[in-house]
Amino acid sequence: MKLINVVGARPNFMKIAPLMSELNSHKDIETILLHTGQHYDEKMSNLFFEELGIPKPNINLGIGSNSQAKQVASIMEKFDDVTDSIKPDAILVVGDVNSTMACSLVAVKKGIKIIHLEAGLRSFDRTMPEEINRIVTDSIADLLFVPSRDAIDNLKKEGIDESKIFLVGNIMIDTLFHFMDKIDNSKILNDYNLGNKGFGLVTLHRPSNVDDPVILENIIKSLVDISNDIRLIFPIHPRTRKNIQTFGLTHLLNSNNLILTEPLGYLDFQKLMVNSKFVITDSGGVQEETTALKIPCITMRENTERPITAIEGTNEVIGRNTYKMKELANDAINGIWKDSIIPQYWDGKTAKRVVKTIKSHFGLI
Repeated sequence: MKLINVVGARPNFMKIAPLMSELNSHKDIETILLHTGQHYDEKMSNLFFEELGIPKPNINLGIGSNSQAKQVASIMEKFDDVTDSIKPDAILVVGDVNSTMACSLVAVKKGIKIIHLEAGLRSFDRTMPEEINRIVTDSIADLLFVPSRDAIDNLKKEGIDESKIFLVGNIMIDTLFHFMDKIDNSKILNDYNLGNKGFGLVTLHRPSNVDDPVILENIIKSLVDISNDIRLIFPIHPRTRKNIQTFGLTHLLNSNNLILTEPLGYLDFQKLMVNSKFVITDSGGVQEETTALKIPCITMRENTERPITAIEGTNEVIGRNTYKMKELANDAINGIWKDSIIPQYWDGKTAKRVVKTIKSHFGLI
């Protein structure tokens, strides 16, 4: 069997790492790793590939940033040529980035099987480009690997044949558990003089939080208020940093307890998360990882495509309510948080379940 694994942006790297490791132990599957280059920062991409032990991509399309439509069109055009050359039996796409949908559209028109890992997630907000990518990809995929039971319900409501749907667990948690020893060896706590559970971690990058000057100012002021009670470390996304400067908000970041850093590699970031008292975020993956680690998570979004993290896990989704953010941060500082459980199959064995199902479906078992 010849399989192309598609990655396009940083969140995909953490999902593909354990899968590539498992696939490489199965000699009856020829695995080709393709990076579209949808989001490409050479320093960060190289760091992630090195840290996570991901082999260098066999193919890099070098797409780069552009408008949604132009980026999707460029990926489709170049991926079309790749499929003509390689003639894969199937492609495997992960998550909800533009590369996932674009490569799936090429594949379905050519009769190439589509495997979607992390299928069935829904925010029910179609103003989010990622939501469109999820819906389109799931509607044409042949195998849909879901991380949680709510995703099964979403797909069934959309008329997806249940025989295509497989509950395999959360691939991100495979990566988290696999690299825990290396995470423990990170020196970042020493670098910033941070004690275990003596700080909060912040990560914010979504346009709804950082592209409006009034909203961003309110969030920053609230973070400074929280930092009066506990140190906060904030690895700052380039988009967020740029907007802080553009909107003239730099002067607000004058708290010694609010530590700004450049974007971090996987191991350093996870070291901070594992040892944090709580996390304030708008990231999807962070909601999942904090649930697996049982760390309080405050999500600054109006909705989430990962509701299982709020229903069963440690996540609280609060929109842009900065008063609620401060209230919940205070609860976390004082050791007050809701009860939680770790969802089914978030056990570090998702990659094995995925590969076993693929082999069964393609007659390799």
